[in-house]
Amino acid sequence: MTGWGLGLVATSWHRAVAAVRLCVMAAVVMLVSPAAAAPGHDAAIHNGVASCGGSTCHGRQEATGPRVRQNELLTWQNPSSLTGSHSRAWRVLGEPRARAIGARLGIANVATSAECISCHGDPAPHRGPQFNQADGVGCEACHGGSTNWLASHTAVDASHEQNVARGLWAVDKPAVRANVCLDCHFGSDKPGQFVTHRIMAAGHPRVAFELDLFTSLQSHHDEDADYARRKPVPGGVKVWAVGQALAVKRALSLNSMRSAGSFPEFYFYDCRSCHRSFSDDPAVAITARTNPGRPIQPGTPVWNDESLIMLNAAARVAAPELGRQLAAQSRAFHASFAGDRAGTIKAAAALAKTSDALAGAFDRARFDKAQTFAMLDAVLVGNAGSYTDYQGGAQAVMAADTLISALVSSRAIDRGTALALRPDLDRAYAAARDANRWQPAEFRAALAAVAGKVRDLK
Repeated sequence: MTGWGLGLVATSWHRAVAAVRLCVMAAVVMLVSPAAAAPGHDAAIHNGVASCGGSTCHGRQEATGPRVRQNELLTWQNPSSLTGSHSRAWRVLGEPRARAIGARLGIANVATSAECISCHGDPAPHRGPQFNQADGVGCEACHGGSTNWLASHTAVDASHEQNVARGLWAVDKPAVRANVCLDCHFGSDKPGQFVTHRIMAAGHPRVAFELDLFTSLQSHHDEDADYARRKPVPGGVKVWAVGQALAVKRALSLNSMRSAGSFPEFYFYDCRSCHRSFSDDPAVAITARTNPGRPIQPGTPVWNDESLIMLNAAARVAAPELGRQLAAQSRAFHASFAGDRAGTIKAAAALAKTSDALAGAFDRARFDKAQTFAMLDAVLVGNAGSYTDYQGGAQAVMAADTLISALVSSRAIDRGTALALRPDLDRAYAAARDANRWQPAEFRAALAAVAGKVRDLK
């Protein structure tokens, strides 16, 4: 999304959304001793941020490195930018809001609770002498424990493939990156990495996920010609599409594992389908909204389908046959909530399998100008009837930004032309600024205005 420099991060709404999404990661200064092995977490030794911070590695004060900038640590530690959010993650647990959430949950100290530190820090069970939990979400939380690849990573003649073979996580690949980010920015089956409805009811922000956004906000390196010679540069469309597919798969897979006593785990549902105004006064309008993608009866809890809506748009263009299958299975999944849990789990499994197939198809695809324009039209116009709820709208405006950025990056349109779309896109952001004042008609009108101008660019 940084390709056309539209100042997306500069908008107040975007800062708020990014802060909400990034606060699921987060940094009280304490040295943590090696913990007992936790099943599911990275088994390699994590040596800590200090092992990456030398001036001959990533700790320079200026970007003067011959291949990479080598000041990546400075970017990661930026105290005032969103690029520094991971380094600040641990400190969030010391703030009044976190302590209040802990008090409501009966947690005496959130900074020592596995429910919190597994995403607000590095949950590595095996830690070297330089490991410091106060570093927050450190390098190895996203790149894997370095004990087996650190030496080759610094060697002049070592290749990226050799480092990956030794255990470096290949986050240059969109699917790998998505699954690493989803662990904290949506949830996983690993200990402590799931924000339940109980935790949200205690005050934790709503969790959402958009991989291209995360990639843009957390970029610590330059994807220049030298980078491209060593690693693939997938581009915004592929990163976005793969991220949406795997977000859908992750939600569907986790849903079958979790419940909350006699109730389903409401974390997976659309928050505002229940948390809306309610009145016995017959003069007060009913707030229920009909969504063409959800064949459900009134009163049925609504699955949070924000990523599923985006996935439908991408699939219709890039993988039409799978797209038709996805649409049919999506409707069947929504309808299954009127039946029993076994039927819902079966429908979810079928939909998750198709989502996984789409992630693979997107990863193999080379998205051209025509497909990018078609996806943009699907997001702006084709999906318009599905933007009944805030979550879907927030995903849509970010998707539009991503796809327009991709058109600029590929030189399909120039930056000046893209900037002309900014006012209408900002209107869409403004319409989605406050979830409690969500106005779908106003939002759709803003997207339609963007769509009209985009059609003139083809």
